[in-house]
Amino acid sequence: MNKTIRNTIIYIVLTLVSITMLVPFIWMFLTAFKTTAETMQVDPFVIVPKIWQTQNFGNVIRAMDFVRLYINTLSMVALRILFAVVTATMSGYAFARLEFKGKKVMFAVVLLQMMIPVQIFIIPQYIMVSKLHLTNSIMGLVFPGVVSAFGTFLLRQAYMQLPKDIEEAARLDGCSIPQTFFFIMAPLTKSAMVALGIFTAVFAYKDLMWPMIVCPDNRATTLASALAKMNGQYQQKYPELMMAALISCVPMIVIYIIFQKQFIEGIATSGGKL
Repeated sequence: MNKTIRNTIIYIVLTLVSITMLVPFIWMFLTAFKTTAETMQVDPFVIVPKIWQTQNFGNVIRAMDFVRLYINTLSMVALRILFAVVTATMSGYAFARLEFKGKKVMFAVVLLQMMIPVQIFIIPQYIMVSKLHLTNSIMGLVFPGVVSAFGTFLLRQAYMQLPKDIEEAARLDGCSIPQTFFFIMAPLTKSAMVALGIFTAVFAYKDLMWPMIVCPDNRATTLASALAKMNGQYQQKYPELMMAALISCVPMIVIYIIFQKQFIEGIATSGGKL
C-alpha cells in the first residue's frame, strides 16, 4: 500500500469520526427548531423541521433568566480557574523542588484524593459550606475547586521536567526561594497552567451535582443545573429543552473560538484528553 492510498484511508476515517462526533450537536440544533409533535415521531427520515419554529427561542428566554445564569456560571468558572492555577502552581513547585518533612506522605494523600470518587466528598463539603453560610452564593459554587489535586500533580510534573541548572543559577545570583519561584520557574510552566485552566473550565462549566445541592435557589444556580430542572419541568417539550441547551453552549463556543490556539497547545502539552 503506497503512501497516497494510506493517507486517503486515514483522511476518510478521520472525516467519518468527525461527522459522528458532530451528529449530537446537529441533532440538538435541528430539534430546537421543531415542534413537539415532530420530535416524538418515530420516522427516522424526519430530520430537518418542516417549518422552523423560531418561537421556541422566545419561549425559553421568557422561562429562564439566561443573563443571570451566564453571570453565575462564568463567575464560578473564572474563580475556579484562578484558585486552581494559583494553589496548584505553588503546591506543585513545593512537591517538585523543595525538601521538607512529610513530603512523600503529603503527596501520597494528594494522589489518593485523585483516586477517590468526588461524590464521596460532597457531604463533608456541603457541611463546611453550610457552616460558613455560603449556600446559594458564588463562593459556595467555587468551594470544591479552590484546591485541585489533579492540578497539583500536573504542575509537579511540569516543574520536575525543568532543568535543575536554571534553579541553581538563580540561587547563585542571590535569588531567594520566592523570587526563584515567581520570576524564573513559574513563567516556564505557562503551558501547564493553560492546560490546567482548560481542564478546570470544562469540568466546572458542566458540573451538575454540586450546583444543584449547594444552590437550590434559581437565582444563584448555574446553566447545567437550570437545564436539569427544566428537564423535570418540561418532560415532553424537547424543542424548548434543546433550545436552552443550544443557548447554553454559546459561551464555551465563543471562548473556544477566541482561545483555540491556547486550547490546542494546552491539551497537546498536557498529553491529556477531555
